[in-house]
Amino acid sequence: MPALAQRTTQFINIVGGVLGIISDSEYSRHASEPDVSDFMFGNPHEMPLPQLVSAMQRQITPQRKNWFAYRINEPEAIYPVADALHERYGWQVDPHDILMTTGGFAGITIALFGITDPGDEVIFVSPPWFFHEPIIAGASCTPVRVKVNPQTFDLDLEAISAAITPRTRAIIINSPHNPTGVVYSETVLRDLAALLTQASERNGRPIYAISDEAYRRILFDDVPYASLYTLYPNTLVVYTYGKQLLAPGQRVGYIAIPSNMPERDSMRNALLAAQLMTGYTQPNAIMQYAMSDLEKTCIDLEHLQYKRDWMLRELRDIGYDVHAPQGTFYLLPRSPLADDLAFCKLLDAQRIYCLPGSYTETPGYFRISLTANDAMIERSFAGLKTAFEQATATRYE
Repeated sequence: MPALAQRTTQFINIVGGVLGIISDSEYSRHASEPDVSDFMFGNPHEMPLPQLVSAMQRQITPQRKNWFAYRINEPEAIYPVADALHERYGWQVDPHDILMTTGGFAGITIALFGITDPGDEVIFVSPPWFFHEPIIAGASCTPVRVKVNPQTFDLDLEAISAAITPRTRAIIINSPHNPTGVVYSETVLRDLAALLTQASERNGRPIYAISDEAYRRILFDDVPYASLYTLYPNTLVVYTYGKQLLAPGQRVGYIAIPSNMPERDSMRNALLAAQLMTGYTQPNAIMQYAMSDLEKTCIDLEHLQYKRDWMLRELRDIGYDVHAPQGTFYLLPRSPLADDLAFCKLLDAQRIYCLPGSYTETPGYFRISLTANDAMIERSFAGLKTAFEQATATRYE
C-alpha cells in the first residue's frame, strides 16, 4: 500500500469515530436546528467577541504595499506575546524564542517534526486530545499511550516512567486537560521534570516535553497554574488563541522556547525549518498584526464558571456522577449506562448532542461542552433527566 494510503488508513482508525460524527451522524444532520442543545464540541454558539472583530477590522486595511506579504514571526506578534507571558506568569521570554503558528494543531506538529527522527517513541497521555496520536504517527514516530490515574485523572508518573525506553524522544502533556478538566499541580510537574531529567541522562540524549497549554487561560475557582516551561528546560510550550477567543476557525498560536534550553539556537532553526517543511504554518499577516489586541481579549470566564456551576448542580440533582473541572470548556459525567455510545443515543432522542467518552478514550463517560449558550443549557435539563431515568430503568430490567 502506498505511504499516503497507509497514513490515511491509520488516521481513520484513530479518529474515524469523531470524523463520522462531523460528517455523517444524527448530529451532523440536526445540530443547526433551533431546538437542539449542542454540547458536542468546543464551538461558539453566540456571536464572536466584539474585541476580536474590531482588532481584525483595524488590521485589514493595508498600511504599506507589502502588508500582505509573507510574514514569519513578526515583531507585532512576538513582542506582545513575550510581554504578556512576563506580565501574567513572570516568565522571562526572549521574543525571538517565540515562533508564531497557525494554532495549537500546527504548533504540536511543528514541535514533533523539529525534535524527532523517524522511529522515535513519543509518549502521550490518555485520555488525549483527538489528534495527539495521529500527529505523532504522521511524524513517523511511534505513539506510546500512558493512561492517567483512573481515580484522580492526574498524571501517573510511575506509568510514565515505565513507558520510557532508550527510543523515547518526547512526551506530550496537556494542562488544563481536555477532557477531564484537571490542572496539573506544580508538585506533580516538578516530579515529572525530575523523572524526565533522570531518564534523559540515562538515555544519553534529551527527552523533550511538549506542553500543550491550549486551555491555559480557561481556569476556574482561581486555581493556580503551573507550567513545565519553568521547571524543565527541554520543554516546548504550545499555545493557541482559539480557546481564549472562542474562535477556533481563526488560527493563531505559538511555540515558546525556554531561555535556558540547551542548544536553543539550534532549536530555533529546527522549528523554523519544520514550519516551512510542514506547509508554511505561520499564521496569516492580519492575525500577527492584531496580536497586541488579541492578547488582551478573552471570553467571559466568570460566565463560563457560572455555566459550569449551573450544570454541575442540575446534573447532580438528577443523579449524575460528575466531578468539577478545574479548567477547560468541558464536563465529563459518568454515563448511567456502561455503554456510553448507547446512552448518547438516548440523549440524541432528546435533541441533546454530547460526545461519547469512547471517542476520547474515556469509555463509560460522556463529554459536555460548556460553550453551549444559556438557552441550550436551560432546555437540556428535562431531556437529561428523561435520558437518565430511561438508562436507570434499563439497568434494572
